[in-house]
Amino acid sequence: FIRAAEEYNGKVIVVPYTTTGIRGDCDFMLWRISYDLEMFQEMSSKLLATGLGKYLTTPYSYLSMTKRSIYVDHHVHEGQESRRLKISPGRSKYIFVYPFEKTREWYLLTKAARQGMMDEHIAIGHKYPSVKLNTTYSFGLDDQEFVVAFETDSPQDFLDLVMELRSTEGSRYVKRDIPIFTCIMKSLKEAVDTLGG
Repeated sequence: FIRAAEEYNGKVIVVPYTTTGIRGDCDFMLWRISYDLEMFQEMSSKLLATGLGKYLTTPYSYLSMTKRSIYVDHHVHEGQESRRLKISPGRSKYIFVYPFEKTREWYLLTKAARQGMMDEHIAIGHKYPSVKLNTTYSFGLDDQEFVVAFETDSPQDFLDLVMELRSTEGSRYVKRDIPIFTCIMKSLKEAVDTLGG
């Protein structure tokens, strides 16, 4: 399994995480980043053909792409997550990932109304500089509209951020933001070893 994954070094960025002991329905997560959809399919086929792979299921898989956010034009700061067109995974110990979908009513609001709510959302995010947000887009590619991944070394900060965001006007327009995956970064060997050695 590990050798098969290593064949894709230089073609696919793979950041492994364990969810063992944290979620009952999956044991590890591979955050994979590539410019080619075919790389995901080819790599998955090779991983599933390995000795370990034959025993694995894929209960969740989310496909998304980077895209410049329309809401960040007047919010500029170093390392700004929504202005970049590439995902640059950090080296935080934890990542919190979930699919995200807005209601139809959100899209019927005026651009100015949506911008006002997003400005509040962005301002709250800035209060938690230890939490790095990666927003990717899935419209037409997968069942969700977005996949969000929050990297941090402080789960407490992420919890406080999410609690504060729940009290915003914009939260009324959230249709779905589950399941949430709490993951701990490991090497691929360490993540595989959590499965029993």
